[in-house]
Amino acid sequence: MVKLLKSEPSKKSVAQQFNLRVRERARKVVSLLKKAYPDADCTLDYRNSLELLVAVILSAQSTDVRVNIVTKDLFKKYPTARRYANANSLELEEDIRSTGFYRNKTKSIQGASRILVEKYNGEVPDSMEELLELPGVARKTANVVLGNAYQKASGVVVDTHVFRISHRLGFSDKKQAERVEEDLMDLIPKKDWIKFSHMMILHGRTVCKAKKPLCGECRLSKDCPSAFQIS
Repeated sequence: MVKLLKSEPSKKSVAQQFNLRVRERARKVVSLLKKAYPDADCTLDYRNSLELLVAVILSAQSTDVRVNIVTKDLFKKYPTARRYANANSLELEEDIRSTGFYRNKTKSIQGASRILVEKYNGEVPDSMEELLELPGVARKTANVVLGNAYQKASGVVVDTHVFRISHRLGFSDKKQAERVEEDLMDLIPKKDWIKFSHMMILHGRTVCKAKKPLCGECRLSKDCPSAFQIS
């Protein structure tokens, strides 16, 4: 009598099972982050969408603490997009010098402000497509503005912290931030996209640090494939 052998699972079914496990783990991580950081929010100071846009542009290669120090006076001096657009470039450079890369940031702020004045009556648009037309605005900046100023979950903000932790958690192995964002958008429920970024950023600053993560203090360690393996 011929003994029938069980067929081996197909590569597709194995991949589906793996994706299901990662998806379940991602939802558990979101739940744990909510318990650890219930008040996580944007740490940039702003009162409107224009101030947030400028603050995010300034935050590149800088810290939110430094940006908040600079914008305290900057926002009083330049309350509208027209004021930025018409400002003396050298003077604006000096106003934001301490945030670093001040020449490029000045060009971005003034270039974006001119478009806002000419095309949007000085207002910051509330769509990804329109925001990406502005100088100095990539998906990360647009996601921050849409999520925090307009409460629109257009994507997941992927900064250095989110990028690093997503790799450590095994949520993505992509090398480009936009590809990591795509993986996260697939794994994380849309209703959590905005909050997820804030929680991950805070977790990266306080626990899952770049050089020396505090795995022994991490609430995610049981669900993190990299826990205790990082020197």
